[in-house]
Amino acid sequence: MSTVLITGAARGLGLDFVKRYAAKGWKVHACARTPDALGGVKGDIHPHKLEVTDYAAVKALAAKLKGEAIDVLICNAGISGKEATVLGSLDPAVWRETFEVNALAPLMMAESFADHVASSRDRKLVAISSRLGSITFADNGRYSYRASKAALNMEWKGLSIDLASKGVICVVLHPGWVQTDMGGSAATLTIEQSVPAMVKVIDGLKPADNGRFLNYDGTELPW
Repeated sequence: MSTVLITGAARGLGLDFVKRYAAKGWKVHACARTPDALGGVKGDIHPHKLEVTDYAAVKALAAKLKGEAIDVLICNAGISGKEATVLGSLDPAVWRETFEVNALAPLMMAESFADHVASSRDRKLVAISSRLGSITFADNGRYSYRASKAALNMEWKGLSIDLASKGVICVVLHPGWVQTDMGGSAATLTIEQSVPAMVKVIDGLKPADNGRFLNYDGTELPW
C-alpha cells in the first residue's frame, strides 16, 4: 500500500488531495489544525491534529510515525498574509507570520520526515508553492507572500541537492490560480481542475524531475 502525508488537509486544495489519494486506495495521513472536517471522507484516512509552526509537535508526529515509509509528502499548508500591496504599509508582524507558515514550516516538515520519505518506494517530497514566487515573473505588491514563496522554492532546490543521494525527488508545484478561500471566487481554476492535475503530475515524477519548479499541468516554470 502506498502512503501519503498531507498538511493543511482540512480544506481547499489539501482536503481535495486527501479525497483523491483516498479514492486511489492510498493510506492518507491528513494533518490539520482542525481535522474534524475529515470525518466524512471515505478511505484509509488517519487524521492528525497539527499546527505546522509547532515544531515540537511536528517532531513528535515524525517520532510517532517512525519506521513508516511515506511515499509522498505534500507540504500544502500556507497563508496569503494580510499585507497591503503598496509600499508605505509594510507590517513586520505580517512578514514574520507569512514566512513562518510558508517558508520555515515546510522546511521543518521536510527535515522531520526526510527519512520516512527516503525509506519509501516512491520517495517524493512536494511543496505547494506559487507562480508568484518566481523572480522571473516578479510584479508589484504582495511583497511578503511573493518573498515567502521564493524562499520556499530556494529551500526545495537545496533539498533536491541534499537528498539526491537518498533518491528523494524534491519538486515545487504551482497549483494555478484556484477558487479557494485564498484564491478567491475570481480565480480561473476550480479545485476539481487543479488537484487531479497535480496528482497526475506527482504520480509521474521521475528522478530526472528532482529540483524542478512545475505548473499544475506539468509544464516547467522559471525560478
